[in-house]
Amino acid sequence: MLRIFRKNKKKPGSVQDVQLRPAEASGADALELRLEDTRRQLGRRLGALLTNRSSIDEDLLDEIETTLITSDIGVNAALEIVENLRAGIANRVITEPGQVLPAVQAELYELIEPCEQFLAVDESRKPYVILMVGVNGAGKTTTIGKLAQRFKEDGLEVMLAAGDTFRAAAVEQLKSWGERNQIPVVAQGSGADSAAVIFAALQSAKARGVDVLIADTAGRLHTQHNLMEELKKIHRVMSRIDESAPHEIMLVVDAGTGQNALNQAREFNQAIGLTGITITKLDGTARGGVLFGIAHELGLPIRFIGVGEAAKDLRPFDAGSFVNAILPID
Repeated sequence: MLRIFRKNKKKPGSVQDVQLRPAEASGADALELRLEDTRRQLGRRLGALLTNRSSIDEDLLDEIETTLITSDIGVNAALEIVENLRAGIANRVITEPGQVLPAVQAELYELIEPCEQFLAVDESRKPYVILMVGVNGAGKTTTIGKLAQRFKEDGLEVMLAAGDTFRAAAVEQLKSWGERNQIPVVAQGSGADSAAVIFAALQSAKARGVDVLIADTAGRLHTQHNLMEELKKIHRVMSRIDESAPHEIMLVVDAGTGQNALNQAREFNQAIGLTGITITKLDGTARGGVLFGIAHELGLPIRFIGVGEAAKDLRPFDAGSFVNAILPID
């Protein structure tokens, strides 16, 4: 059970229970194992601060703030959480050390819950175009393959566009995913114009009545400016065929890069306007707290989290399950 200290104008820190759905609860143990490093960095350190405490004082709040910041939650988010704890203490909602950890958990949940927005394919748009962006090494091409498999298993007809023409390995990797799942891939030679490849793919997908087109893009050009200009060009080219395309611009970031993931989200969002984000490699890092920093600053919908190598390990983001996994309350 996740206990939520909901803030309102009349009484900051009122308590409300939120029951996880059965499907979420059943996978909680597995998710806790996948997020073990982040739970050790955040949950266990916070728990240790409260062990054998008989009272709440300013030193404790300072230590909580430091723990939050060093867990990659970010300075601004950490400061806000601690200020809300102070408000709860002042209003006598939090009166003893045993209530502090549930209160922190509740604050984390309230911060990130608005970003729990599942990706819903609008089947009235054929094709529904997903433009995938992100720097090299974030797991973008692998995420495309996993998404394509998910959509196909849901009964949708999928096509892939190998728009990362600056990396021959990315094109071959996408072709491999296509062959594995019997999904067509539109590709050209290495160094081809990325916008032209995606334009051809959109034409083909529209002619064939494909449900979903997922387009890969380059993760690195000679300068950041060139990369962003290339993405804007792809956007313009798509609009010649479908003014509403792309329907989703999804950024893929590697959680292991910590605050750099937030910087990437900030820069891509400013340049092209993101509609969603996927955070990968959460199973191999203690820096999963960066999700809260992204949620606090940008409020972007978190579509998926990656917690393993298998396609099923790309999971729709669920705020309650995530918070319970990294900061469980005994």
